[in-house]
Amino acid sequence: MPRQITTEMILGKSEIIRSNEVIRTRLQAREKDKVMKYHSLILAGAIFGTAISSAHSEILVGVAGPLTGPNAAVGEEFRKGAEMAAKIINGKGGINGEKVTLEFGDDASDPKQGISVANKFVADGVNFVIGHYNSGISIPASKVYAENGILEVTPGSTNPTYTEEGQWNTIRVCGRDDQQGAVAAHYIAAHYAKSAVAIIDDKTQYGAGIAAEVKKGINKAGITEVMDEGITVGDKDFSLLISKMKQAGVRVIYFGGLFTEAGLIARQGADQGLKAVMIGGDGIASSEFAQIAGTAAVGTLMTFAPDPRVNPHSKEAVEAIRATGFEPEAYTLYSYAALEVIKNGIEMSKSKDPQQVARQIKSGSEIATVLGPLKFDDKGDRTDEDYTMYEWKTKSDGKIDYQMMK
Repeated sequence: MPRQITTEMILGKSEIIRSNEVIRTRLQAREKDKVMKYHSLILAGAIFGTAISSAHSEILVGVAGPLTGPNAAVGEEFRKGAEMAAKIINGKGGINGEKVTLEFGDDASDPKQGISVANKFVADGVNFVIGHYNSGISIPASKVYAENGILEVTPGSTNPTYTEEGQWNTIRVCGRDDQQGAVAAHYIAAHYAKSAVAIIDDKTQYGAGIAAEVKKGINKAGITEVMDEGITVGDKDFSLLISKMKQAGVRVIYFGGLFTEAGLIARQGADQGLKAVMIGGDGIASSEFAQIAGTAAVGTLMTFAPDPRVNPHSKEAVEAIRATGFEPEAYTLYSYAALEVIKNGIEMSKSKDPQQVARQIKSGSEIATVLGPLKFDDKGDRTDEDYTMYEWKTKSDGKIDYQMMK
């Protein structure tokens, strides 16, 4: 075995001792210097942080939705509702004396872009989010938010999975698809039991989800649909689908999807002589539906919550928003209410920690909003949500709009 040569053999034992002492002394000096620098940085940081906090005391809230793209009308409702809520809240002293500042994120109803928005909110230090609109975005985005300590309150994502996954950070001020799907199915069973029914959806998490609930409901009532098909979001020509429905003798179309495709199907169906009534969910609750469908929108039915614009709790907000020239339809007041829920959660929990705020909101305590007093269960769903039927009609001024059915 070759002989091992050690440091001690090269330098000698006394040199090793002296060398170690020098090294030890240098290390001790360095550690002392590090500690002094560390305490200096802590002190400077505390002073700087106090100055920043005093100068810029704010609560940063992200607002995410389709600000561009085919569903931009809903994104604008989100924007207007959140902006007015922040303006009125700040005008009354903010939240515990702190100003609400909004940061907007455009997901364009695209899941990939929605995740990008979520990650940007994380990077920017957002702790609370109002959004998203599409369930297919809110569900994956909620996981990004949960992992990074962000509370998400959605004004419009109705797919049950959003809250059923049991995450700490998911709350919605709207209802669920299993609730409105049951209302639509009951209506079809009561009024169209002997009619040929087609179930059509846009294959998104929202559209397919609510269509499945309606299908389940009518099947339970003894009605079997004659068609069950999906379309693709962004399609413009539905001639083949309409031809198939005519051949099948369809008299009722339940459409699970949003107003753009619903409007095109209604218009093209009328043009091709399809004699069928369309029934949709809250996804068609937009004046854009009538603009796309034209006169074919008249007679269309849909499920939606009672109109919050006629709720006495929304009077101040409705008047303020209308004064800007914007009509607070559909999700405008739901976005407004989402910020009110966050505000009340912070004030009642006496904390800005999103997890503590979420626990407070989900405790069942009553929260005052423009939608009326709300209570939430431990999953983040409203305990009082209900749906009703609406019909699109021509008003006295010639405008086609949706009205609650009596």
